[in-house]
Amino acid sequence: MSELEFRVAIREAIAEELERDPAVVFFGEDVAAAGGVFNVTPGLQERFGADRVFDTPISELALAGAAFGAAVTGLRPIVEVMFGDFMGLAMDSLVNQAAKFWFVSNEQGRVPLVVRSAVGGGGRFGAMHSQIHGTWFQGVPGLKIACPSSPAEAKGLLKAAIRDDNPVLFLEHKRLLGLKGEIDADPLPFGKARIARAGSDLTIVSVMKGLHDSLAAAEELAGEGIDCEVIDLRTIKPLDIETVIASVERTTRLLVVEEGPLTGGWAGEVMARVTEQALGSLDDAWRLATADTPIPYSPPLEDAFLPGSATIIQSVKERSA
Repeated sequence: MSELEFRVAIREAIAEELERDPAVVFFGEDVAAAGGVFNVTPGLQERFGADRVFDTPISELALAGAAFGAAVTGLRPIVEVMFGDFMGLAMDSLVNQAAKFWFVSNEQGRVPLVVRSAVGGGGRFGAMHSQIHGTWFQGVPGLKIACPSSPAEAKGLLKAAIRDDNPVLFLEHKRLLGLKGEIDADPLPFGKARIARAGSDLTIVSVMKGLHDSLAAAEELAGEGIDCEVIDLRTIKPLDIETVIASVERTTRLLVVEEGPLTGGWAGEVMARVTEQALGSLDDAWRLATADTPIPYSPPLEDAFLPGSATIIQSVKERSA
């Protein structure tokens, strides 16, 4: 195993899939010549040529439409929508075309496309560049949503996404791009959560940066006699609810931590499924998310707005009192 930054793990996954499969192409805004606004993809165009790695005009709807057309005619496109906040502009091609093509083709057609986007707050980008769009698409049948929290997951889930015959939304948290960690070359299966920390008193479930905040909170809470089990979902669609339920049956308490609005979030879906399937095992269950307001630009307000490790610790202590 080697240790790489999160952004380099993504770059390696794209490069290895371009090398492995001549049907893979990669395009988006400033991803080729400039190497991406977050410096994730430099050097790919030089290595694979302008026919397979290229820049597009500034039109998310156009590149999403091009990706759908490429996917249904034999290619395996990877596209980048620079900020996840702009995914509303690409929604028609993804929701009404890509996600439904397999169903309306009587299960004969396939749409092997991946849409990568930078997401998340904490980077001082303001309300229109700091959202996590996964829940906008959560209720759309036919789409998968990956939420890696480590370089190993970034590479493994992206390789799996590129090889998948269904459309995948791939979320890359901006605050994790510089994170270093060990990686390997194997794809990771979708819908398979990871127990990041074993514990006996409380189950905490999260993804992406929330996973790291939850682990930090768990370590501090352990010093106060509260032993938390932390689960990294890895994908919010499909959900590995079985792993969560198995944990809740041991701990009897559940906290779901989501960086996103409390109303309509994926945390609510986890809570609903656990309640439906394991109600008898629960002593307590609650969500921790952001307020139902836009993300502030002011650094102190943004820090107070996001559910970090201190917020998790305070929430657990209040419920444990």
